[in-house]
Amino acid sequence: MAKIHFVDHTGETRTVEVEEGATVMEAAIRNAIPGVEAECGGACACATCHVYVDEAWREKVGSPSPMEEDMLDFGYDVRPNSRLSCQIKVSSELDGLVVTTPERQA
Repeated sequence: MAKIHFVDHTGETRTVEVEEGATVMEAAIRNAIPGVEAECGGACACATCHVYVDEAWREKVGSPSPMEEDMLDFGYDVRPNSRLSCQIKVSSELDGLVVTTPERQA
């Protein structure tokens, strides 16, 4: 299990335990994290699970795939540290990961 810290746009933090192999998006949906809508259910076909990866974690999380980059074009307030949470697989290396949800989803 890994702990993921979700910070909303107001600064409130919610920490959840996530099984390895799940995605950050799945963790958000299972734990009713505000700000993650996931309209496509994790198929990388929308941008409603957009999050900002904390700078300290960007290297460990990795870069988005070309398909993910294309979908991020539809996101709200996309930044260099933007990722789709459906594309981030949880592993023990991501224990303590911090992601922030945008003010709204696209």
